[in-house]
Amino acid sequence: SDTSRAAAEADGHRAAASREAFFAEADIVSLNLRLSERTRHAVTFDDLNRMKPDALLVNVSRAELIAPGALLQALDAGRPGFAAVDVYEDEPVLDPQHPLLRHPRVLATPHLGYVEKAGYELYFGDAFGNVRAFFEGAAQNVANPQALAGLRSQAASREG
Repeated sequence: SDTSRAAAEADGHRAAASREAFFAEADIVSLNLRLSERTRHAVTFDDLNRMKPDALLVNVSRAELIAPGALLQALDAGRPGFAAVDVYEDEPVLDPQHPLLRHPRVLATPHLGYVEKAGYELYFGDAFGNVRAFFEGAAQNVANPQALAGLRSQAASREG
């Protein structure tokens, strides 16, 4: 947008003169957006087809940011030259013959390309700690304690 372009320039960064120039000049385009009605299908085949034949498109957000079929069509046409994705138009991808999984210029991973071991250990450690605390009668981080109280009284009446 003109606003984000002006902000980038105000911060001393070079900004593409237009959307067309952005895609044509970029070495790497990384999609890191939330999906909304405004961002759905925001990237088109024409955008991708403007990219350099040695450019990389990275999409680790949502497949729907790209128009349906546009990425595969553009890759087959040679622009961009490469793609790295962990999101797909139809999920889950169960077919090992899926065109993006088999494409020679695509690095495809499950939707956890952002994950690193320490982060997962922290996340799952907290999750399992919460489950353990619940079963020990000392639930933590309960968003709706009134529902928990109702469950406890139902369980007590069944036991009694």
